[in-house]
Amino acid sequence: MAASAASSARAATSTDAQLRALVARGFRFVDPRDENGDIVAVVGVRAHHNVVDVVQLHGEDEVVAARVPPDQDILAPSRVFWREVGPVDAVLGAMLALPDDRTPGLVLTPNRASA
Repeated sequence: MAASAASSARAATSTDAQLRALVARGFRFVDPRDENGDIVAVVGVRAHHNVVDVVQLHGEDEVVAARVPPDQDILAPSRVFWREVGPVDAVLGAMLALPDDRTPGLVLTPNRASA
């Protein structure tokens, strides 16, 4: 039982550190609530470099992070540049590992004027 408590404490510290790192990078967090006042999720958003990064924490094993175009509904985008779903430590770690100035795997082509 002591090992389980220590493991939970490490996970909490790691999650806390990851959330603080996201805040340091400019994420702003809100906690939308249902009609009874219960928190339904913790949502973090950061707009930068013509994209929006979104993190939705529904539980420690139910986290969604995405990088979306700025014209999308951030909670239900129809287009995403990058998306990760899974446990909190893996998803927050993946978001923190994304470079700010580009999205891995996204190929941008220059606009060409028609002749």
